[in-house]
Amino acid sequence: MSQKTWTAVDDYLDDLIVRPDPAFAAALEASRAGGLPEIAVTAAQGKLLELQARAMGARRILEIGTLGGYSAIWLARALPAGGRLITLEYSAKHAEVARANLARAGLSEVVEVRVGPGLELMPALTGPFDFFFIDANKEGYPAYFRECLKLSRPGSVMVFDNVIRDGKVIDSSTSDPLVQGVRQLYEVIAAEPRVSATSIQTVGAKGYDGFCMVIVGR
Repeated sequence: MSQKTWTAVDDYLDDLIVRPDPAFAAALEASRAGGLPEIAVTAAQGKLLELQARAMGARRILEIGTLGGYSAIWLARALPAGGRLITLEYSAKHAEVARANLARAGLSEVVEVRVGPGLELMPALTGPFDFFFIDANKEGYPAYFRECLKLSRPGSVMVFDNVIRDGKVIDSSTSDPLVQGVRQLYEVIAAEPRVSATSIQTVGAKGYDGFCMVIVGR
Protein backbone atom coordinates (compact mmCIF):
# COMPACT_ATOMS: atom_id res chain seq x y z
CA MET A 1 0.00 0.00 0.00
CA SER A 2 1.13 3.55 -0.69
CA GLN A 3 0.17 7.17 -0.16
CA LYS A 4 -1.22 7.18 -3.71
CA THR A 5 -3.61 4.34 -2.83
CA TRP A 6 -4.67 5.90 0.48
CA THR A 7 -5.50 9.17 -1.29
CA ALA A 8 -7.39 7.39 -4.07
CA VAL A 9 -9.51 5.51 -1.53
CA ASP A 10 -10.30 8.77 0.29
CA ASP A 11 -11.34 10.34 -3.03
CA TYR A 12 -13.59 7.36 -3.77
CA LEU A 13 -15.26 7.48 -0.37
CA ASP A 14 -15.64 11.27 -0.48
CA ASP A 15 -17.47 11.11 -3.80
CA LEU A 16 -19.68 8.17 -2.86
CA ILE A 17 -20.71 8.52 0.79
CA VAL A 18 -19.09 11.58 2.40
CA ARG A 19 -20.38 14.02 -0.22
CA PRO A 20 -19.18 17.36 1.21
CA ASP A 21 -21.00 20.32 -0.33
CA PRO A 22 -19.50 23.45 -1.92
CA ALA A 23 -19.13 25.21 1.46
CA PHE A 24 -16.25 22.90 2.31
CA ALA A 25 -14.45 23.39 -1.00
CA ALA A 26 -14.87 27.14 -0.63
CA ALA A 27 -13.45 27.03 2.91
CA LEU A 28 -10.38 25.11 1.76
CA GLU A 29 -9.83 27.42 -1.20
CA ALA A 30 -10.15 30.55 0.95
CA SER A 31 -7.73 29.07 3.48
CA ARG A 32 -5.26 28.28 0.72
CA ALA A 33 -5.61 31.78 -0.73
CA GLY A 34 -5.04 33.22 2.72
CA GLY A 35 -1.76 31.37 3.09
CA LEU A 36 -2.93 29.06 5.86
CA PRO A 37 -1.13 25.72 6.18
CA GLU A 38 -2.99 22.87 4.46
CA ILE A 39 -3.36 20.75 7.57
CA ALA A 40 -7.14 20.62 8.04
CA VAL A 41 -8.79 17.26 8.57
CA THR A 42 -9.85 15.35 5.48
CA ALA A 43 -13.47 15.31 4.37
CA ALA A 44 -13.91 11.76 5.65
CA GLN A 45 -12.45 12.74 9.02
CA GLY A 46 -14.63 15.82 9.19
CA LYS A 47 -17.72 13.74 8.46
CA LEU A 48 -16.67 11.30 11.20
CA LEU A 49 -16.51 14.18 13.69
CA GLU A 50 -19.95 15.33 12.61
CA LEU A 51 -21.39 11.84 13.01
CA GLN A 52 -19.77 11.36 16.42
CA ALA A 53 -21.16 14.64 17.72
CA ARG A 54 -24.56 14.00 16.19
CA ALA A 55 -24.77 10.44 17.50
CA MET A 56 -24.26 11.59 21.08
CA GLY A 57 -26.70 14.48 20.71
CA ALA A 58 -24.07 17.13 21.45
CA ARG A 59 -25.54 20.59 22.06
CA ARG A 60 -22.36 22.36 23.19
CA ILE A 61 -19.06 21.77 21.42
CA LEU A 62 -15.61 23.19 22.12
CA GLU A 63 -12.94 23.10 19.45
CA ILE A 64 -9.31 23.97 20.16
CA GLY A 65 -7.51 24.91 16.96
CA THR A 66 -9.77 26.59 14.40
CA LEU A 67 -7.37 27.10 11.50
CA GLY A 68 -9.65 28.08 8.59
CA GLY A 69 -12.85 26.76 10.12
CA TYR A 70 -13.12 23.60 8.00
CA SER A 71 -13.62 21.20 10.90
CA ALA A 72 -15.80 23.75 12.69
CA ILE A 73 -18.23 23.66 9.76
CA TRP A 74 -18.48 19.89 10.02
CA LEU A 75 -19.01 20.01 13.77
CA ALA A 76 -21.51 22.86 13.65
CA ARG A 77 -23.65 20.89 11.23
CA ALA A 78 -24.05 18.22 13.89
CA LEU A 79 -25.71 20.63 16.29
CA PRO A 80 -29.46 20.67 16.88
CA ALA A 81 -31.45 23.90 16.91
CA GLY A 82 -30.14 26.07 19.70
CA GLY A 83 -26.78 24.30 19.78
CA ARG A 84 -23.54 26.22 20.07
CA LEU A 85 -19.90 25.72 19.10
CA ILE A 86 -17.01 27.75 20.50
CA THR A 87 -13.70 27.43 18.69
CA LEU A 88 -10.38 28.79 19.95
CA GLU A 89 -7.68 30.00 17.57
CA TYR A 90 -4.25 31.37 18.44
CA SER A 91 -3.73 33.30 15.17
CA ALA A 92 -5.82 36.38 14.47
CA LYS A 93 -5.15 35.89 10.76
CA HIS A 94 -6.46 32.33 10.83
CA ALA A 95 -9.49 33.44 12.84
CA GLU A 96 -10.34 36.09 10.25
CA VAL A 97 -10.33 33.51 7.47
CA ALA A 98 -12.36 31.11 9.63
CA ARG A 99 -15.03 33.70 10.39
CA ALA A 100 -15.44 34.43 6.69
CA ASN A 101 -15.70 30.73 5.91
CA LEU A 102 -18.27 30.19 8.66
CA ALA A 103 -20.29 33.19 7.45
CA ARG A 104 -20.28 31.82 3.90
CA ALA A 105 -21.57 28.51 5.26
CA GLY A 106 -24.38 30.29 7.13
CA LEU A 107 -23.00 29.42 10.56
CA SER A 108 -22.02 32.78 12.05
CA GLU A 109 -24.86 32.61 14.56
CA VAL A 110 -23.95 29.09 15.62
CA VAL A 111 -20.14 29.29 15.93
CA GLU A 112 -18.12 31.75 18.00
CA VAL A 113 -14.42 32.15 17.19
CA ARG A 114 -12.30 33.35 20.10
CA VAL A 115 -8.72 34.47 19.52
CA GLY A 116 -5.74 33.90 21.77
CA PRO A 117 -3.71 31.13 23.40
CA GLY A 118 -6.09 28.29 24.17
CA LEU A 119 -4.88 27.75 27.72
CA GLU A 120 -5.45 31.42 28.48
CA LEU A 121 -8.94 31.44 26.97
CA MET A 122 -10.23 28.22 28.53
CA PRO A 123 -10.51 29.40 32.17
CA ALA A 124 -13.09 31.98 31.05
CA LEU A 125 -15.34 29.32 29.51
CA THR A 126 -18.37 27.97 31.29
CA GLY A 127 -19.00 24.23 31.05
CA PRO A 128 -20.07 21.67 30.63
CA PHE A 129 -19.43 20.92 26.97
CA ASP A 130 -20.67 17.70 25.45
CA PHE A 131 -17.99 17.26 22.79
CA PHE A 132 -14.43 18.51 22.42
CA PHE A 133 -12.23 18.42 19.33
CA ILE A 134 -8.57 19.23 19.97
CA ASP A 135 -6.35 19.84 16.94
CA ALA A 136 -3.84 22.42 18.09
CA ASN A 137 -0.20 22.57 19.22
CA LYS A 138 0.70 19.04 20.28
CA GLU A 139 2.97 20.22 23.08
CA GLY A 140 -0.14 21.59 24.75
CA TYR A 141 -2.18 18.39 24.53
CA PRO A 142 -1.66 17.27 28.15
CA ALA A 143 -2.73 20.67 29.47
CA TYR A 144 -5.67 20.86 27.04
CA PHE A 145 -6.84 17.49 28.32
CA ARG A 146 -6.78 18.71 31.92
CA GLU A 147 -8.67 21.89 31.05
CA CYS A 148 -11.24 20.04 28.95
CA LEU A 149 -11.81 17.69 31.87
CA LYS A 150 -12.73 20.68 34.02
CA LEU A 151 -15.27 21.74 31.41
CA SER A 152 -16.76 18.28 30.93
CA ARG A 153 -19.58 16.21 32.40
CA PRO A 154 -20.08 12.46 32.72
CA GLY A 155 -20.52 11.30 29.14
CA SER A 156 -18.56 14.12 27.52
CA VAL A 157 -16.34 13.05 24.63
CA MET A 158 -12.92 14.40 23.65
CA VAL A 159 -11.25 13.69 20.31
CA PHE A 160 -7.55 14.52 19.86
CA ASP A 161 -6.15 14.57 16.33
CA ASN A 162 -2.66 13.68 15.02
CA VAL A 163 -1.69 11.35 17.85
CA ILE A 164 0.26 8.66 15.98
CA ARG A 165 2.77 10.94 14.23
CA ASP A 166 3.75 8.49 11.45
CA GLY A 167 4.32 5.86 14.12
CA LYS A 168 6.90 7.97 15.95
CA VAL A 169 4.72 7.95 19.07
CA ILE A 170 6.33 4.68 20.18
CA ASP A 171 9.81 6.25 20.26
CA SER A 172 10.51 6.98 23.93
CA SER A 173 13.91 8.51 23.09
CA THR A 174 12.54 11.10 20.66
CA SER A 175 13.51 14.76 20.96
CA ASP A 176 10.60 15.84 18.75
CA PRO A 177 8.44 18.11 20.95
CA LEU A 178 5.32 17.22 18.97
CA VAL A 179 5.77 13.53 19.63
CA GLN A 180 6.70 14.21 23.24
CA GLY A 181 3.47 16.17 23.68
CA VAL A 182 1.39 13.27 22.38
CA ARG A 183 3.24 10.75 24.54
CA GLN A 184 2.65 12.93 27.59
CA LEU A 185 -1.04 13.15 26.67
CA TYR A 186 -1.28 9.36 26.73
CA GLU A 187 0.47 9.25 30.10
CA VAL A 188 -1.92 11.81 31.60
CA ILE A 189 -4.94 9.94 30.23
CA ALA A 190 -3.61 6.63 31.55
CA ALA A 191 -3.26 8.11 35.03
CA GLU A 192 -6.75 9.66 35.10
CA PRO A 193 -9.33 7.29 36.66
CA ARG A 194 -12.31 9.39 35.56
CA VAL A 195 -11.93 8.62 31.85
CA SER A 196 -11.83 5.74 29.41
CA ALA A 197 -9.98 6.06 26.12
CA THR A 198 -8.70 4.45 22.97
CA SER A 199 -6.53 5.53 20.06
CA ILE A 200 -6.98 4.49 16.43
CA GLN A 201 -4.35 4.51 13.70
CA THR A 202 -5.50 5.94 10.37
CA VAL A 203 -4.25 6.23 6.80
CA GLY A 204 -5.64 8.50 4.12
CA ALA A 205 -4.99 11.59 2.05
CA LYS A 206 -3.05 13.13 4.94
CA GLY A 207 -0.80 10.08 5.40
CA TYR A 208 -0.32 7.86 8.44
CA ASP A 209 -1.60 9.23 11.73
CA GLY A 210 -4.55 8.68 14.06
CA PHE A 211 -6.87 10.06 16.69
CA CYS A 212 -7.53 9.47 20.37
CA MET A 213 -11.07 9.34 21.76
CA VAL A 214 -11.78 9.88 25.43
CA ILE A 215 -15.07 9.57 27.30
CA VAL A 216 -15.53 11.06 30.75
CA GLY A 217 -17.09 8.90 33.42
CA ARG A 218 -15.94 5.30 33.26
